[in-house]
Amino acid sequence: MTLIAQITDLHLRPSGLTCYRVSDTNMLAERAVNAILALEHRPDAVVVTGDLTDRDDPREYALARHILAKLSMPVYLIPGNHDTSVGMGAAFSDYPGIKEASGEKLYYTADIGSVRLVALDSNVPGKPHGQLGTVQLDWLSKTLGESDRPTLVAVHHPPVMTGIPHMDEIGLSDADSLAEVIAPHDHVERIMCGHVHRPIVAAFAGKIMTLAPSVAHQLVLEFNHDTRSMFNFEPAAYFLHQHTPLVGTVTHTAYVESYPGPYPFWSDEGVTWPGDTPE
Repeated sequence: MTLIAQITDLHLRPSGLTCYRVSDTNMLAERAVNAILALEHRPDAVVVTGDLTDRDDPREYALARHILAKLSMPVYLIPGNHDTSVGMGAAFSDYPGIKEASGEKLYYTADIGSVRLVALDSNVPGKPHGQLGTVQLDWLSKTLGESDRPTLVAVHHPPVMTGIPHMDEIGLSDADSLAEVIAPHDHVERIMCGHVHRPIVAAFAGKIMTLAPSVAHQLVLEFNHDTRSMFNFEPAAYFLHQHTPLVGTVTHTAYVESYPGPYPFWSDEGVTWPGDTPE
């Protein structure tokens, strides 16, 4: 079995600062890392699907390095719209995948157990929407054609319309081109995304797209076009992508916060309750 943890949208701030004045994202990111380390079956790798930082600040990248250094398994990063490819590349130049990436864009492949990770870079400097571009899409087409190994594609911006209008306006602008590249390849088992701060599952190009919730704050679920973007503190969570040769990829939601339990499923068989009539 191969197990990959996916965390996303950390939005780290310089030490002592909160995000949007109320979200203690630094503490929440550390809590997520601790939750992963507490798993009985530790993942083979952790994939962070963008927005490590909130403002692409070198101090935020330094804090990200400090927090992620606690993880004992390989960590693979891609930039989101709050990061930049240049900033992340400079701060994590020694990280697997990033150190093999050529040019300013951070796209690469990595073999993790029985699966292949294909990491894409959808960052557009100074803009909230995402775009891959023809050079990266050509590379992706060539890369997917090189091997039929079970593949997980990671990209920050989701390539589907989520139904949340203000987020769909800043989605992946060349999603149709991505679909043309991915559709012929049956070995692509999952498209792993972030960006929207909600757990979302959708079909894309004949594949399954799983969009992970944030390990910090979540987006308020609202389908109206005139609704302002707001966030709340619904339970923070992350995904565990489990791959076995027999079944393929199964995605589980794991919550960051601890809850009461575990409790055994005791049977009531043989138990006499008040009011029961003895036989």
